[in-house]
Amino acid sequence: MPALVLLGAQWGDEGKGKATDLLGGSVDYVVRYQGGNNAGHTVVVGDQKYALHLLPSGILSPGCTPVIGNGVVVDPSVLLSELSGLNERGVDTSKLLISGNAHIITPYNVTVDKVTERFLGKRKIGTTGRGIGPTYADKINRVGIRVQDLYDESILTQKVEAALDIKNQVLTKLYNRRAIAVSQVVEELLGYAAQIEQYVADTVLVLNQALEADKVVLFEGGQGTLLDIDHGTYPFVTSSNPTAGGACTGAGVGPTKISRVIGILKAYTTRVGAGPFPTELFDEDGEALRRIGHERGVTTGRDRRCGWFDAVIARYATRVNGLTDFFLTKLDVLTGWEQIPVCVAYEIDGKRVEELPYSQTDFHHAKPVYEMLPGWSEDISKAKTFADLPKNAQDYVKALEEMSGAPISAIGVGPGRDETIEINSFI
Repeated sequence: MPALVLLGAQWGDEGKGKATDLLGGSVDYVVRYQGGNNAGHTVVVGDQKYALHLLPSGILSPGCTPVIGNGVVVDPSVLLSELSGLNERGVDTSKLLISGNAHIITPYNVTVDKVTERFLGKRKIGTTGRGIGPTYADKINRVGIRVQDLYDESILTQKVEAALDIKNQVLTKLYNRRAIAVSQVVEELLGYAAQIEQYVADTVLVLNQALEADKVVLFEGGQGTLLDIDHGTYPFVTSSNPTAGGACTGAGVGPTKISRVIGILKAYTTRVGAGPFPTELFDEDGEALRRIGHERGVTTGRDRRCGWFDAVIARYATRVNGLTDFFLTKLDVLTGWEQIPVCVAYEIDGKRVEELPYSQTDFHHAKPVYEMLPGWSEDISKAKTFADLPKNAQDYVKALEEMSGAPISAIGVGPGRDETIEINSFI
């Protein structure tokens, strides 16, 4: 019953797509369990680059069944566009399964998201404007639209009416926007029903039966640990739980079925959007990391904020996720620095703090305490084993492993599918 969770151990964009794709050939199911098309994964296969937003990375692995779980929010137009793009490139998407309990991102959710961010001005959260937060809010407020509702026009109409009763009041009286017609929304949503019907399934049943049959199931988080709604840098977070516990609720499997939890760490740190970031760089080093690492959001198109590796965050991710392994990505990006700073603690009000402060105020004022590690100049992109790495690169990995609290079992030394050093097998 090998069930693995793969998730980001920082603020997202750590390279989960590469890691998932690497494991995809060895697993039977790859499951997205939270988030929506606010996530982005870049997967390089040979000379082909694929940008995935909503679909699980396993869709690129023949023989693997990709699953969109009940914890995901689905924009049907984005889903169909992404499927069409892959089909045009010869990728077989016919095995995709979508939970009938996943919630639909409606046109009014997108509208509310965009106008709210504009209204907040300087206090904006930095959302992607894709309706993710409002859809999760509808889910919690019990006025959400689920995939299964597309197949009952009466229920769908009632639910859209209930949702728009309040939203139209807000749109017209607070934001001075035109009211949204119920009939228009219902017509658009019904138009998607037949197009996605072949994919809709009871994914909770499918996944539990697969585990009982000793199939290998990989659960893939969409964002990083520090963007978790409960355990991240609130309020600058996403609206769901990308941490390991979210895999259980977002896919409908019990925690006793999870056998391994793998955290993806970038060899430095990045984040997109607003919020505190202790190791953020505003100098030439930051620009170099952004340029060499091609640090631009796959989904947002925004430049990522870049900084040095933060071991405090890594330790926190190990704790809240119960991490058993790390996959370290983009080690090659650090080639060329004579010395590489690593944040080992924070200074807050003159005191050294070695664990992530629970207070948002303290974290906002945290200053990094750095330890300098020797760098390397050798090209490491062709390394196939840990021993192939220069000694200083080996020492860097060992230091990060010791500081982070879990073994580093794989290392990315380039963007390609085959540019990975596997130290310990994940399966």
